Formats: sequence, C-alpha cells, structure tokens
Amino acid sequence: MANGVMLSKIYETTTTGDFPTATANTWTQGVNAPGGPVEFLMLRIDGTWAADPAAADISNLVDNMRIIINGEVAFDYRAGYAVNTNNLAGCFGAFLNQIGGRYYEVPGGTTTREAYWAIPIGRQLPAAVNRFELIVGWAAAAESISSGSLEWWLRTNTGMTQQTTVVSPTSYTHTANSIEMVTVRIPANVPGAVAGILVQNDSAADELGAQGIRVNALSQFGVEVNMWRFWNGDLANGIMYSEPVLTTMQTYATQVAGFLFIPTFNLAGGQDIVLQVNSTANTTRTYTPVIVAPVSASSGPAETQTARVKGSPTAAIVARSEN
Repeated sequence: MANGVMLSKIYETTTTGDFPTATANTWTQGVNAPGGPVEFLMLRIDGTWAADPAAADISNLVDNMRIIINGEVAFDYRAGYAVNTNNLAGCFGAFLNQIGGRYYEVPGGTTTREAYWAIPIGRQLPAAVNRFELIVGWAAAAESISSGSLEWWLRTNTGMTQQTTVVSPTSYTHTANSIEMVTVRIPANVPGAVAGILVQNDSAADELGAQGIRVNALSQFGVEVNMWRFWNGDLANGIMYSEPVLTTMQTYATQVAGFLFIPTFNLAGGQDIVLQVNSTANTTRTYTPVIVAPVSASSGPAETQTARVKGSPTAAIVARSEN
C-alpha cells in the first residue's frame, strides 16, 4: 500500500434479511480482507422501508455490534437501550462521534435512509489475507425493509497513530437512592490506556442523583451528570443527529438521556477503575471502557498524497473537553 489514505470495499449485500426490519434480528458475516494500517471499518446502509423505520436516525436501531479481527475481539458494543421510537440521537452513533469515529446520516431521509458508521480500529494488519467476523444485532424497525444495499469498507491510513479497543462492558444492578461502588473491569491482556468509559442506562433516562458519578482516580467528589456533559463537550451542542423532518441540515442537542461518555484522560490500563454511582432508581447500567494504545502504521513504497491525516481517538476525546 502506498502512503496516505485508501478506501477498500470488503463486502456488499442486498439481502433484505441483513438489514434492520420490523422484527429484531442479528446479522453475522465472516469477511476476508487485505492487510495494512486499518484506521476505520466503515458500514454504509442505503435502504428503503415500507414507512419511516425510526423516529430519528437509524443509529437507534443498533442494539449491539461485535468485531473480531483475526481471532481478536477489537470492538464489543452493547446498547443500554435501542428503540425505533427514540426521537433523539441513537446511542451507537453518539458513541462513535465521542471516541474519534463518525456517524452521519444524510438529512431528509424518511422511508429511504442513507447512513455511514466509521468505527475506529487502528490495527496494523499483516499483508496476508485477514479475517473479519462481523456481528450486528438490529433492534426492531418501525416497518419492514423493502430494498437496499449494505456495504462494509476499510479506510487504511499510514498516518494513524492509535489502536482503539472497545472491550466488553461491566454491568451493575443499582438500588434506588443509594451510592454504590462499581468496579469497571479492565482486561490485563489489552495493551494501552483507558481513554474513557461509556455509561448507559437500560432506558432513556439518566436516573442519577446529585452526587452523580465519581471516578475515584479523577476526583475526590461526586460529579453531577451535567458536569460530565460539560467536560465531554455535550453541553456545547456536542450531540449531532439526523431528524427526518429536516432536509438540509443535522440537528444538535446537549444530551442523550441515559447515555453518558466519561473521558478518563488515558488512565493507566491493566487495572480496574472504581466508580461511586448515585442512582435514583432500581436499574441496570453498563460501563464500557475504551482503551487506546500507540501504533506505528507501515508506509508504502512511494508517496501518493502530500497531506498527512493523523488518526488519534485520544485527540478527538480530549478536544471535546478543551473546547
């Protein structure tokens, strides 16, 4: 591969059973792919439904996503909730936009939707044939799918600087009106530092008290939920999503209820992170760590581009706090 950015399509299907449809379903596919510095794995959907499939963007229909590369789990996302009636940003799309990935949907889509998910991977894969196992759990859409195209792409980039791993979440069943200690498990076999923790409730409600969430390694005090939204950039209209009623622009918001990304500013990896959580309801939350590690991308034989694109999830997360 030459120096710079390269886009490669690795899979495409028009089978409607692989899309979100009127009943929840799981799509699983093994794909052979070329090697190189894989910065992003991208999913593109262009589909037509019998009627509007979701009240807002179709990221609301992603219930879970698991990506396994050459036997290694690189990405294990599970939504706290995923429903087609949510009239705000979908949790999965908001999560990608927080950690240096991207989710955009073409505005104005109602029955026809065109959406793009760029999932940060940051792996230098060998030049031989590589194996991707892709698993997507779709929540039920409001209507059945009529037709469409589902595509998976790789973006390789010799300027990428970090590997990103979204590890399996820690779940905790909370008791109403109490402050409880939650130990977020950080696997010792995943190299790197903890860039942040995604906290999700099991419904579209924060249900956090005045003491909010304290990360013991970051504060001696409880931090209220809106203060975390100040630090992660959400309060600066940091949530962007597509509403079907708007045809030429995206919609901005300051929160997704029941969804909170806590930047941890690259806490040392390999050791668990302890939180104190003030819950106002009997509910189950999940705590998903995002681990980043430096990576050296291999260059190709010749320069083909003069602009260097530096891929860094840590820079994207910290930039939201600095604004």
